[in-house]
Amino acid sequence: MKTYQVKKYTTDHYLKWNEFVANAKNATFLFHRDFMEYHSDRFEDYSLLIFDEKENLKAILPANSVGDVVYSHQGLTYGGLVFEKNVKYREVKLLFELLFQFLKTNKVKNLIYKPINPYYQVQKSEEYLFILFEKKATLLKREFNLCIPFREAYRISKSKLKHYRKNLKLDFEIKHNDDFSVFWKDVLIPRLQNKHDAKPVHSLEEIEYLVSKFPDNIHQYSIYFKNEIVAGITTFKSGKVIKSQYGATTDLGEKLRALDYLYFKLFEKYSKEFDFFDMGTCTENNELGFNEGLLTQKEELGCSLFNQDTYSITL
Repeated sequence: MKTYQVKKYTTDHYLKWNEFVANAKNATFLFHRDFMEYHSDRFEDYSLLIFDEKENLKAILPANSVGDVVYSHQGLTYGGLVFEKNVKYREVKLLFELLFQFLKTNKVKNLIYKPINPYYQVQKSEEYLFILFEKKATLLKREFNLCIPFREAYRISKSKLKHYRKNLKLDFEIKHNDDFSVFWKDVLIPRLQNKHDAKPVHSLEEIEYLVSKFPDNIHQYSIYFKNEIVAGITTFKSGKVIKSQYGATTDLGEKLRALDYLYFKLFEKYSKEFDFFDMGTCTENNELGFNEGLLTQKEELGCSLFNQDTYSITL
C-alpha cells in the first residue's frame, strides 16, 4: 500500500511546484508561484504539497489561512486541489482524505474550497463534487461566471451586431502593446472609481510586474478614437481559454460603444485559437446577488452561464 506525506510549501519547493503546475490536468498560470506571490504581503500562505513514498509530487493546494480557517487561495479567482494528468477517482479520494486529515491534525476547523471551472481543465472532471457531497460540504456561495463557448452555437444579440456593423465606419484604432499605464490611469481607475467607488484588483505596479513574469499570458488591447483612448481590455490567456480580466470604457467610449467593438474584434481574432472566452463574474452585493445590467450585456455578447461555487468543509 502506498504511503503519502503532506507538506507545507516552502521556497525549497519552488521549482517542483511550478513544474507540477505546468503539467497538471487542472491548473493555469495563476497557480505559478510568481503569480501567487505578487500579493504575498496580503495573505498568510498555507499552500500544501502531497508526496508519495518515492517523493513524487501527487497533488498541490494553493491556499492561505486566516486564524483556524484555510482558504483555497483568497488571492486567486479559483483554486482547489491540483492533480497530475490521468489520475483516477480512488487516488483523488485518497488525496482529499489526506488533505482533510492533515488540516484537522493541524487544528484547522474549516476549509473554504473554490474549485477551478471545468473549461479551464486540460482533462475535464468533477470528481471533487462527489467527495464534497460525502464530506457534507456546505455550498457557501454561488456566482454567475459568464463565458462564450466558441465551439458551440453561441448567439450574439441582433442589436449588438447592428451597432458593431455601424461602428465599422468609425475611425477606430486598436493597439496591442505592453504599455498598461495609459489604460490603467486614463480609463480603468477613473471608471471604477466613478461608477462603483472601487479600485482594480491589481495596481498598475502589480500588473506590470505580472506582465514581466508572464508576457505570453497577459496582454493589453486598447481602442482609440481620434488619437484618444476610449476603451480597453486586459486579457489573461490560459490553455484553451482567454479571459477578459478587465474591460472598461470612458464616457465617450460608452457613447461610441467602443468596448463592444473591441470585444467583437477579439472574438474574431481568437475564436479559432481558443475554445472559450471567459468574461468573468457579475457578482454584486445587492438583493439579486449580481449586477443585472452587466449580466444582460454579457449575455447579449454571446455568453453562457456557468456556476462558480465556493464550499465550506467542516473538519
